[in-house]
Amino acid sequence: MSDLSFNNHLKTVLLIVFFLTSTFLMSQEKTNFNTFYQFPLSLGVDYVDLSPFVDYGFDATLTEISGSVRYPIPTFPQLQPMVQFGILSFDDKERDHEDKWDHTHYFGALGALWSNRFSKTFELSGELAFGMSQAVFPNIDPAGVPRGSLNILASAGIRASLDPSYNFSVDIHPTLRYSKYIGDASTFGIFDGFSFGIGFSGHYRFGEDPDAPQAIIRSIKFAADRLPPVFAAMQSYYIDHPIGKVDITNTEDFSIYDVDVSFFQAGFMDNPTKAVTIPEMAAGETVSVDLFASFNDAIFSKNGVTPLTGEINVDYIWRNRPVNQVASVSYDLQDKTALTWDDDRKVGAFITPADSALRNYASAIRQYVKADEVPKFSEALQSAIQIYYGLTELGIIYQIDPTSPFTAAQDNPLIVDSISIPRDTLTRLTGDCDDLTALYAALLETLGIETAFITVPGHIYVAFNTGVPSKDFRKVHSEKGMTLSIDGSLWVPVEITLIGTDDFLSAWRVGIMEFAAVADTPELRHVIKTREAQEVFRPVGLTETDLGLQYGSKAEIVKNFKRDMNKLIDNVIEDYKASAEATRRKRDFNKLGIIAAQFGRTQTAEDSFNSALSLDRNYINPKINLGNLYYMEEEYQDALRNFLGAERTMVDIGRDSSPIYPKILLNIARTYYELENYDRVAEYYNRVNDIDPALTAKYTYLYSSSTGSRGADASSFSEILFVDEDE
Repeated sequence: MSDLSFNNHLKTVLLIVFFLTSTFLMSQEKTNFNTFYQFPLSLGVDYVDLSPFVDYGFDATLTEISGSVRYPIPTFPQLQPMVQFGILSFDDKERDHEDKWDHTHYFGALGALWSNRFSKTFELSGELAFGMSQAVFPNIDPAGVPRGSLNILASAGIRASLDPSYNFSVDIHPTLRYSKYIGDASTFGIFDGFSFGIGFSGHYRFGEDPDAPQAIIRSIKFAADRLPPVFAAMQSYYIDHPIGKVDITNTEDFSIYDVDVSFFQAGFMDNPTKAVTIPEMAAGETVSVDLFASFNDAIFSKNGVTPLTGEINVDYIWRNRPVNQVASVSYDLQDKTALTWDDDRKVGAFITPADSALRNYASAIRQYVKADEVPKFSEALQSAIQIYYGLTELGIIYQIDPTSPFTAAQDNPLIVDSISIPRDTLTRLTGDCDDLTALYAALLETLGIETAFITVPGHIYVAFNTGVPSKDFRKVHSEKGMTLSIDGSLWVPVEITLIGTDDFLSAWRVGIMEFAAVADTPELRHVIKTREAQEVFRPVGLTETDLGLQYGSKAEIVKNFKRDMNKLIDNVIEDYKASAEATRRKRDFNKLGIIAAQFGRTQTAEDSFNSALSLDRNYINPKINLGNLYYMEEEYQDALRNFLGAERTMVDIGRDSSPIYPKILLNIARTYYELENYDRVAEYYNRVNDIDPALTAKYTYLYSSSTGSRGADASSFSEILFVDEDE
């Protein structure tokens, strides 16, 4: 081989090695292409231009043309046994020899390739082959008689294959060959040795292209083509609760792996919602899969029943190849007003306290009545009364649903019922029991009042938390049975369907009666807190618009509110009064006075405190409370006289270490403040601060008065420190 020829071959090999190495490093595919694109058999044709390593003493060319058959091992397709047959032509280029040394090898060989496919279109192989050839020299004998010799052949090489399609491959083929003549060594031995060359080959591979449409893999069989109805109002529920099930079966006679199942609905979902990942599905295995759905807010845009077709997507690994299968599944989308009564908590989805129209309406009603509210009475109860009469004035009335009344729907969870969104009920001004329950609860929730809904056979209605501890039921109603004790607080049920036909107190009493009617079968009634229900069934999405409501007559709302509040206050006070008159205990009269004062019944309060003092002139508490009463009435001189008298009595009887004592001093400081005697304000404020700094913390406006001027507006600090019992 000449130096130039060898150098050219070497450069070519180095370029091939560099190209192959770069391709290998860049290939990061997870797919096993050897398995995925394996073929049963291939036929190939090779052409190789060889250059000998030995010096014949004359120029010659070696050309090989061969055919080959490869058979990849099915379980390990990288290993490919090979049969090769062909012709190797030796051409003597020297004129002096008159083609003496021209000869042809007819050879056959057995070998094997180890091939690694790095991508769909590229693979790299190494090969070894051993065989025999018969060399024929037609011109070596002057007599013209051909002579021949058997030869031993061995070859090694690499192949860089480009695969433009599954069935065709084109190779660049660097080859190192060794030959050994078995015949006359003195004649043929000059041809023994190594040769090297770069060849090219083409191969046809039998089999079906796995990427062809007819070869699409369908290993999964789906057993569902329809799902149960989907309800828009349950949007949040479907994120982690199934919309339905599908059975999938592996139809192959081998396992498939990493089976990911998801559900997608175009137009109503942003991304597929994953259902499950199954690490392995054995041959013939069937798995029941729950389907979940993360719908976007477009689901609320439809009205009535909308037929939809969704997609069940299954991604899995099939013989190291990633495969995707899609099955269509149909179902009906029910709009945001629809539900079935298989779970009473679903009502929570229809209670929409975030609706700005509801917030504005509830706030307006509160403002109507703000000046007439009773400071120490349950704020939640007062708000509930106000909203009740606001809706009454608006003209809301109860009307049974003619198509699916609650009584029928509750007993059959297959019946599709409907609940109106509160804003729709407000504009329509009618609703059945579930519509009105959702509306009333939503309005109360907008005010921060905790609500619940109560279901009994054939009916649903609302309840709310008064915020009053259960032990203090007498501050809400004299009858303990008029409230429900839930988690340590008093709740009031309201039969909301009486709106527009009866007053709030009647609706309250009927609600209690309905609850008590099933006392013997408590399993038939359920109290479901709205906020707990909405942890599972979040409120439906809304497109908020102004409702254009006319809120009605403020005067009528105020009149009805004051009438019911007076009845409630009379009920509470009469209960405390009856108790005090029955026991004739000074503490009970003092308690009566406090309740009456807090509820604005000042004459009853004054009489009660005086009754307590008539029983014991040294009883400190009513003296302080009389001062508080006068302070409330802005009769500051009378208030100061009572406070100073109480202080002297405390000192005289040696009780100036009692917790009540600093409260008396604080009341004196506050009264001097109103009388604008700031020197005395500072004196008493400092005395209180020395005894109980925590008590003065929220009355810092008194401290600023020591400068001789009034501090910031003190009206927000005018809490009355009534004293109930000795502390």
